[in-house]
Amino acid sequence: MPATAPSPRGLDHLVIGVRDLHAAGQFYEKLGFRVGARNRHPWGTENRIVQFPGSFLELIAVAEEAAIPPHGERRFSFGAFVRDALAGQGEGLSMLVLESTDAKADAAAFKEAGIGDYEPFFFERRGQRPDGSEVRVAFELAFAADSRAPECGFFVCQQIEPQNFWNPEFQRHANGATALTSAVMLAEEPAAHRAFLSAFTGGAEVLEGNEDYVLALPRGRIDVLDPEAAQGAYHVEPDTTPARFLGFCVSVPDLDAVAERLTEAEIPFQTGEERLFVPPDAAFGCMIAFEQG
Repeated sequence: MPATAPSPRGLDHLVIGVRDLHAAGQFYEKLGFRVGARNRHPWGTENRIVQFPGSFLELIAVAEEAAIPPHGERRFSFGAFVRDALAGQGEGLSMLVLESTDAKADAAAFKEAGIGDYEPFFFERRGQRPDGSEVRVAFELAFAADSRAPECGFFVCQQIEPQNFWNPEFQRHANGATALTSAVMLAEEPAAHRAFLSAFTGGAEVLEGNEDYVLALPRGRIDVLDPEAAQGAYHVEPDTTPARFLGFCVSVPDLDAVAERLTEAEIPFQTGEERLFVPPDAAFGCMIAFEQG
């Protein structure tokens, strides 16, 4: 066990693999999100970002497959995971990312907990302010792995230049969204992932359901649903995948206004007891739910 108990980690961002980055960006704009400019990574991927206070969505696509490095001993290849996820399970949410204040320390904690033995990964790129001027943004990542959920990627992200990344102008959305509230994970046996998720989140409080449960984070939550709970909440038909990410939830002040926007945009959606949601097959493989908040 670590010498000191870790602090729970909040949601940082979600990685959503798509094949056509331009089309996905246009779709999220139709949903009422502000979508950032295209960014290129040196390891063969490119992204566009939807930002909220303290968290964001990363729409990502393979741009240059030849530039993607392979996984190596103690080296996790971000580009290879994105490529393989698109080739395997297809488009959709494939990686859950929590915040970090010290990626090197988190990598050591993951190794000690037996959930990852990867070298931390540092990178930087140029970003754009709303006025078009360029700034440096930089990150250091520490990866973990749940052997019972091979289709799900997990890592933490330390912002090296946070003042250059977060911007209130990018966090104003036409649909009124104010926060990324949840990552939704579907698991055949939620209990099988509980020990891993507890270690990965830094000991987040677990709110019990029946077979399903919620990990309450300092920012947002992780909803871990069994097939019955997923069918009830999101009308998802069971499949044979042991575990996968279904999608995410955002909070909005007015669900009726969102419903009106989606109707006008001819985007199919369904209404549940507490939220409305766009199903994965209408949203590049990633369920998008809007909650009152």
